Amino acid sequence: MAAFDIKKLLQSVVSHGASDLHLVSRTEPQIRLDGALKPVNLPKLTGEDIEEMCYSLITEKQKQHFEEYDELDFALLIPGIGRFRANYYRTLGDTAAAFRTIPIDIPSLDDLGAPEIYKKLMQREKGLILVTGPTGSGKSTTLAAMLNEINLYEHKHVVTVEDPVEFIHQNKKCVFSHRGVGEDTKSFATALKFAMRQDPDIILIGEMRDKETIEAALTAAETGHLVFGTLHTSSAAGTINRIIDVFSGDEQPQIRAMISSSLVAVIAQALLPKLGGGRVAASEILITNHAISNLIREDKVHQIYSQMQLGQGDTGMQTQTQALLKFLKDGKISRDIALQYANKADELSKATQAY
Repeated sequence: MAAFDIKKLLQSVVSHGASDLHLVSRTEPQIRLDGALKPVNLPKLTGEDIEEMCYSLITEKQKQHFEEYDELDFALLIPGIGRFRANYYRTLGDTAAAFRTIPIDIPSLDDLGAPEIYKKLMQREKGLILVTGPTGSGKSTTLAAMLNEINLYEHKHVVTVEDPVEFIHQNKKCVFSHRGVGEDTKSFATALKFAMRQDPDIILIGEMRDKETIEAALTAAETGHLVFGTLHTSSAAGTINRIIDVFSGDEQPQIRAMISSSLVAVIAQALLPKLGGGRVAASEILITNHAISNLIREDKVHQIYSQMQLGQGDTGMQTQTQALLKFLKDGKISRDIALQYANKADELSKATQAY
């Protein structure tokens, strides 16, 4: 196979509206459509085929990095086709690759059908807003739509730190400084340390994966910046516990105090297959209020869920169960799918006897 074929393959991923392309030896190329993998009608690939296709897309420096570490993460723009996040890896000694499509046109919050509360969150001047969920749950897209909302109405300096840079924002009213880890900066923690000297209003952290990064994010949120971040957690309360657990026991009271004062919201989302095709985002939304802040500070995170069940009308909060029930009522998803994705399947099961 020649280099032309990989571009042709990526073109077909875009034209099918697929989210991902997988190249793994001993099987045909596979695309992910509406959350499910489907083989492409092509011959099975060998490791050599994949290596030739993949190497045609990267620089000599990237090739050396891959051969040294057996892992390579990068963003790729193919003119006339689209933008992709790519990961090269090894499986049983062969080269393999996963490509994720990144829309060039950034969706609006209305395009995504996002809850109205998201627009209110965008009006905050400072604090920490976390969008969480498993890989492929649309976190990057939600964050891009949020920043797009700010870009339409506010004159702000936005610094993004990502690995790799995904959505590229055109400067409408905001000025964007996109920084790729490994290309524009050495690490998330280093970029955040120096971001404070770049006069940012808003900071986006692609992934809060270590103690240093989390600490820097909390400090930035406390000192008058609006900070967006992501974590691979599936519930709002689970997100708070994950952050606290990164720190040792004697550091935890101070971290709880920092979270209680700086956390604005946690949006934990999952993408579910929709009846009739497509996907829909079920979001658990935690908005910090006085009661929630106290629970975080007093190490009573386990009580947050019942507060979220209470705080509906006034605050815009919702539990994942409530989001799933609404989709069921509107005929957007099946009961089986709702139960499959539910964080609290027993609670949902009791509430869905009628469906």
